[in-house]
Amino acid sequence: MKIGFRKPSLKASISARTTGRLKRSVKRALIPGYGKRGMGLLHPKKALYNRVYSRTTFGLLDLIKALFK
Repeated sequence: MKIGFRKPSLKASISARTTGRLKRSVKRALIPGYGKRGMGLLHPKKALYNRVYSRTTFGLLDLIKALFK
């Protein structure tokens, strides 16, 4: 498990910003429960990992927000 600063990834950042509304709307229409709150609990091991990871790491934007707060 990683603790500390997350290394920024340009590829992942671009991918996250270009995944469009159309793709999400299609998934919502086809997959029941997609995008609904609490659906991560269907995979408890992954949900627990994500929860711990998000609390033990911080990114570049988190540092910028902390500096200007």
